Amino acid sequence: MANLQANLRSQCAIALDQPEAFLRSVNRLFFENTSDGAYATLFFSEYDDRRNVLRYVNCGHLPGLLFRKAGGVERLEATCMVLGLFADWDCAVDERQLAPGDCLVLYTDGVTESFHEDEEQFGEERLIEALRKSRELPVREMLGAVVEAVHHFSPNEQQDDITLIAAKCRESAR
Repeated sequence: MANLQANLRSQCAIALDQPEAFLRSVNRLFFENTSDGAYATLFFSEYDDRRNVLRYVNCGHLPGLLFRKAGGVERLEATCMVLGLFADWDCAVDERQLAPGDCLVLYTDGVTESFHEDEEQFGEERLIEALRKSRELPVREMLGAVVEAVHHFSPNEQQDDITLIAAKCRESAR
């Protein structure tokens, strides 16, 4: 992870203008400087608040969840392979038009793979349901409600980290 972070920092000057070149460079450095078989998932995104456009590259990470104000949920699936496994690697940038009230949620597998005592996982469906129930709350409280739902479902010691990131779209800054 330290290697990936260093590679991201060293290449960040081109990230917003040339995300594909940025990620190709990060992949090359990560591939060259880690052991065979080392890889990382990554969700890279940028948001243009003047046009309400989210551009993203999902490098084999769990799908981002885009909750639309109108009620639907879109899964922002992988747009390319994980970083670091292959020297010859490329990616595709995707984008979504957002509207005020839309909410993007990113998470790690520590959320969905939290186990109940009968070995059942919390899973993506429970995550979506917990987010739907709390989506009208401010972001900090919404995330707290989801973490509480995970802890209620899986009251024993966590086996993995629980990481959640959420952002709600406001009126544009035109």
